[in-house]
Amino acid sequence: MKETRFPKLVLLVNGLVPLTLLLWDVYRKQVGANPLEFVTRTTGMLTLVFLLISLAVTPLRRITGLNWLTRFRRMLGLFAFFYGSLHLMTYIAFDRFFHLTTIPGDVAKRPFIAIGMTAFFLMLPLAITSTDRMVKRLGGKRWMRLHRIVYLSGVLGVLHYYLLVKSDVRLPMTFAFLVVVLLGFRIFAKYYSTPPRSTASLFPPSQ
Repeated sequence: MKETRFPKLVLLVNGLVPLTLLLWDVYRKQVGANPLEFVTRTTGMLTLVFLLISLAVTPLRRITGLNWLTRFRRMLGLFAFFYGSLHLMTYIAFDRFFHLTTIPGDVAKRPFIAIGMTAFFLMLPLAITSTDRMVKRLGGKRWMRLHRIVYLSGVLGVLHYYLLVKSDVRLPMTFAFLVVVLLGFRIFAKYYSTPPRSTASLFPPSQ
């Protein structure tokens, strides 16, 4: 599969569909009794979904032999970062009302916020270094080492979700299981099989 322009356009449109539906629900006031909680949890959920889909690309490629799947990994990773940014901005704008000085005290009371912020800020350098130019600038080995922190971001994101839910933890535990499976596959592929030519990364350079 050499031409990916149209599939990428389809992915772009579908990646924005959840945001469109969320905005439509907000406009129609179909967001329950607590709109802030609804928007916050929805954007957080979308962040984890796109994060896990992007991490699943490499295992799927290795299992199926469909190497062209890696061409969509960067866009999936950037969508994870995009929804993570919306998740953080929802908290800053509608929970803290841009009163940044109140955030440290809130974090002290609710440590899961610090965990979530750490997960987000770990994705920031990955997004910044997702271009071909940055790969050349950093060098291949250094770039690959940097992008391995995506798994730590995933683990912290799931922990953030788990601590937030408190009661019904079935969904967070499902995400945790998927992260363990994907990380386990990565470890198995590294130590018990021949490494592939392309590397697993949330934000790979364009191909």
